Amino acid sequence: MESHQSGVPLIVPELPEKKRGGGLPQQVWEESKKLWEVVGPAVFMRLALYSMNVISQAFAGHLGDRELAAFSIANTVISGLNFGFLFGMASALETLCGQAYGAKQYHKLGIYMQRSWLILLGFAVLLAPTYIFSAQLLVALGQPADLSREAGLVSMYMLPLHFTTAILLPVNEFLQSQLKNWVTAATTAVGFPVHVAATWLLVRYLQLGVVGAAMAISVSWSLITGLQLAYVVGGGCPETWRGFSALAFVDLKDFVKLSAASGVMLCLENWYYRVLIFLTGYMKNAELAVDALSICMSLAGWELMIHLGFLAGTG
Repeated sequence: MESHQSGVPLIVPELPEKKRGGGLPQQVWEESKKLWEVVGPAVFMRLALYSMNVISQAFAGHLGDRELAAFSIANTVISGLNFGFLFGMASALETLCGQAYGAKQYHKLGIYMQRSWLILLGFAVLLAPTYIFSAQLLVALGQPADLSREAGLVSMYMLPLHFTTAILLPVNEFLQSQLKNWVTAATTAVGFPVHVAATWLLVRYLQLGVVGAAMAISVSWSLITGLQLAYVVGGGCPETWRGFSALAFVDLKDFVKLSAASGVMLCLENWYYRVLIFLTGYMKNAELAVDALSICMSLAGWELMIHLGFLAGTG
């Protein structure tokens, strides 16, 4: 104090600045924990949902070569191509909900989800003929007649799954943008054993064959969708869900443009390996060739689900 009054500047020694976050290893650890909060449930959900298809495929494989080939074409080609388009369109919601949540405009998330439901359900109706007339389409494209008829029958029983997907995908994006991935993981954990039991009951006990395997997927996905909707509507998201709103019908044209552009971009990435299953049907031993390739694709798909889970984390 005296030095300051006498005109001599008071010099205070600088203390060494404390390293933020304890250095690089600590920062990596903290960021990894934040990432895994999203990635862990996302990976689990995708692995479980994909495994449901594999389980149904395995049950179909025990019925015979033709049944396995028919299920693979219906699930991978017909349902898979439509899923790729709906998945791509729903991904637009990831961007919009993420921006709205970051800007603390929480009420917009529910409106965006409702708009996405309207658009995806509308496109699901337009795509429904690919299930209804799948047998005729496959025959017209040169696939074996017997295999096409069997695959067409299975596709018809996958039609409920088609519409369920149009509802489930926006709900997943809605919850993920709020870091509520644990909800999607928990509901999938409930649906997985139900799917195993339903597949056994329909295929083995009730002797419904490959049709029962397709029905089991629709049942389990409907259960998961119902549980997630119950959480959202039942008060699990009070800030972001404020009930159904007429605002969902506003600016639908721009929302369709964004969703369609996103759908085309991602569905092309999703389609390329599914087309391989379809092309295998032109081979001499079509049933065996489709069976072998579909099993290989299923094994590769399990690994792909892990990467898609990390993709959700980066989003």
